[in-house]
Amino acid sequence: MNYDTVVVGAGVAGLSAAVRLAESGQRVVVLAKGVGATHLTGATIDVLGYRPERVESPARSLPGFVGSHPDHPYARLPAKAIPESIEWLKSHVAMYRYVGSWDRNFLLPTAVGTPKPTAVAPETMTAGDLRRGGRFAIIGFRALKDFYPAYCADNLSRAKVSAGASIEARGISVDLPVGGEADVGPLAFARRFDDAEFRKVLMGQLQDLIQPGESVGFPAVLGLREPRAAWQELQDALAAPVFEIPTLPPSVAGIRLFDSLKQSLRRAGGRLITGGEVIGAETDGDRVKAVIQQASARSVAYAGRWFVLATGGFASGGLQMESHGAVREPILGLPVSGVPGRDEPRFSPAYFGRHPMATAGLSVDGRLRPVDEGGEPIYQNLFAAGATLAGAIPWQEKSGEGISLSTGYAAASSVLRGAA
Repeated sequence: MNYDTVVVGAGVAGLSAAVRLAESGQRVVVLAKGVGATHLTGATIDVLGYRPERVESPARSLPGFVGSHPDHPYARLPAKAIPESIEWLKSHVAMYRYVGSWDRNFLLPTAVGTPKPTAVAPETMTAGDLRRGGRFAIIGFRALKDFYPAYCADNLSRAKVSAGASIEARGISVDLPVGGEADVGPLAFARRFDDAEFRKVLMGQLQDLIQPGESVGFPAVLGLREPRAAWQELQDALAAPVFEIPTLPPSVAGIRLFDSLKQSLRRAGGRLITGGEVIGAETDGDRVKAVIQQASARSVAYAGRWFVLATGGFASGGLQMESHGAVREPILGLPVSGVPGRDEPRFSPAYFGRHPMATAGLSVDGRLRPVDEGGEPIYQNLFAAGATLAGAIPWQEKSGEGISLSTGYAAASSVLRGAA
């Protein structure tokens, strides 16, 4: 099976690269053992949230941040790649709008009621922006055990935001069973929210519970196919701003983002093949010839002119640590940088501390080609993107999806320049 470009990984990095290339006329296939990290995240684009102080403007903070973190993935990108990739993403999410920019962070609530800086988010979330404070009613469903409105509201009321801004929040639980079950997850509620009659019942319960001047927060389950319709109906019925709050996995908002990018890929003529793990590659000198996917007890080789590796970090298996402590990239055996020596500590005793192993990953050049210890590209037609790259601590920096989106976008640019 021959393609112009073979992409390994179906997260934001892999799908962004694949969609760009397919829309440019290339024959593209995406290979993945699963759906990627989109289903675990809140689907916001966090470009840079902390350095370590909270960041108000990623655009203003990034030059200094990159200067003090020369091995960070952002240091490998032209500055324009970040805002360009954001605008590109906005044009590829069909079910609702993404809003915001890298110029200024929103401050959005998490499911536990902590403020989180993020640059770009679905329009259904941004009425929850906490920067100016305000009054909030947080709605939960008793059958949904993954979201606790009173807990979220209590933490929001204690949160410190902008100087002079205060937050008042209260939790409201409503009985809204789904399918007669007593304990259901976010996906079941999201499917019901696509039903107009279900939404009508909820609005009838809430109309007398919302006080004037309150913004109303819901767990992010306002539909899988038509979240904008549900969101707008609730705002009209309650005469109040309505916003979604990302929940624990599975993330409904993340599934929406994955589905939007998958649909864009298919419209452009690209293929997505999931369910099989890429276990190796065929190489010839300084070029990759094919990658090998193991599926249904057989191996299939996917040949291509170009390859994009977007397999993620340790959590997704894109990087692996052996029982004896060796760290490896499992498909091509690429060198992993940022790994402490055998006699050096790799992890901190503090769970939320700074772990020496946290920045391990693939080092790349300015075109995002993995490099050897001397800084030379190992394969001329291989590019890497996303969480497999070295130098970042995304959960501390609040930079994960920003890195994935911008490096996936930039990897596609490198492929297109090479193919020109």
